[in-house]
Amino acid sequence: MEQKKRKIPERQCLGCNERRAKSELLRVVRSPEGEVTLDFTGKKSGRGAYICRNVACLEKARRTRRLSRSLECEIPDGVFAAMESELTAHEGE
Repeated sequence: MEQKKRKIPERQCLGCNERRAKSELLRVVRSPEGEVTLDFTGKKSGRGAYICRNVACLEKARRTRRLSRSLECEIPDGVFAAMESELTAHEGE
C-alpha cells in the first residue's frame, strides 16, 4: 500500500504576501484579553496573523496596517517596538 502524503499547512505573510509553510512563519496573536504578542510556539489562544521571521516583513505589515486589520484592533507603537526587539533576539532560531 502507498502511504498518503501529508498535507503541509500554508499561511500567507502579511508583509511580503508570500505563501509559506506554517512552521516557517511567525504567528502574531491577539489574546482574548486584547494583548498583542508574538507566538513562537504557534499554540497560544486568540486571533492570529502570520509574518516571516524577519524585521523587514514586520515593518512592512506595520506601515500598510495589514497587521492591525487582520487582528481587528489598533496596535500601539510600544507593542511594535517590543515585537521588533523580541524578533531580533530570536532571529538565529
